[in-house]
Amino acid sequence: MERENDILDPDSLDEGLLQYADSDEEAEDEGPSLYEHYRVEADKNQKFLRVDKFLIVHLSGISRNRIQKAADAGFIMANDKPVKRSYKVKPGDVIKVMLDRPFYETEITPEDIPLEIVYEDDDLLVVNKQAGLVVHPGFGNWHGTLLNAVAWHLRNDSDFDINNPEIGLVHRIDKDTSGLLVVAKTPFAKTHLGLQFFNKTTRREYNALVWGAFKEDQGTIVGNIARNPHDRMQMAVFDPESGIGKHAVTHYNVLESFPYVTLVKCVLETGRTHQIRAHMKHIGHPLFNDARYGGDQILRGVQFSKYKQFIQNCFATCPRQALHARTLGFTHPRTGEQMDFTSELPEDMTALLEKWRKIDMNWE
Repeated sequence: MERENDILDPDSLDEGLLQYADSDEEAEDEGPSLYEHYRVEADKNQKFLRVDKFLIVHLSGISRNRIQKAADAGFIMANDKPVKRSYKVKPGDVIKVMLDRPFYETEITPEDIPLEIVYEDDDLLVVNKQAGLVVHPGFGNWHGTLLNAVAWHLRNDSDFDINNPEIGLVHRIDKDTSGLLVVAKTPFAKTHLGLQFFNKTTRREYNALVWGAFKEDQGTIVGNIARNPHDRMQMAVFDPESGIGKHAVTHYNVLESFPYVTLVKCVLETGRTHQIRAHMKHIGHPLFNDARYGGDQILRGVQFSKYKQFIQNCFATCPRQALHARTLGFTHPRTGEQMDFTSELPEDMTALLEKWRKIDMNWE
């Protein structure tokens, strides 16, 4: 899963990030590759021992609670397979702590990057993220991220430290997905908002343009999500009975139908990596112009050159996956007030839809 959590040293294991690691929505940012942070090989005389107890012995300065949450988040590997906290280490086992960021220490510095702040108070701010903006520094994107922009926005706030892991991002969306994000300005806010994402009490709706027509105007996709064994840059959908991956549920409604493509609303019941993108491809409706999942090819339509040119013009109009985090709702961590925000479709997706509304079906 494309989390931004990082184990830089034993003291930097943040319980909050590990606890809410599964509350990401469509997090992508740096791709789902895993990087080794710690590696311990059990010797031939090793007695059977729970992996959490084993790591406490071998990794100084890390609490058992943090190790257990790392295991729950899928970051503890035994012989290159994720294991639960109760796994018994055997002689010769190779135990690793793996994360999706390299073992690299970096400080988030303020950078003057435009931000659209939808709402802000002493506890949090809600940002309408533009497409193309990575949310968190990581491999290949150490600068120019949303958090660098937030650090600049709050540079005069002496109580705010963007490098404090107890504050900051509560959830994430892909680099090339636009839409709403909430950032916690205090540890109290991050804890309470994180619990809401973890307990699935937030409201999250996306708009997506996908290939193909739907037989039904609404439906639900249920399928576990895990890394594609044939392409580590993709996520794939597996039968829930297989035991592979993590439970994921996406509800969808058709908003508008066009020849060959459909605008849908997706409501997330869970928040797995690339959930909408993987689920939609799984049911035969890849997101329009989603290069990672094959949506940047002409998947529906006719063979006329005029139509092909029309599609290429559409790709140029919206040069990314056509996905927008439109609605975000949560309970304010301090006041208890229900907070609901809506972000209108950005210009590139609006222009794309206009092209489909005005499509000329005379291809000859």
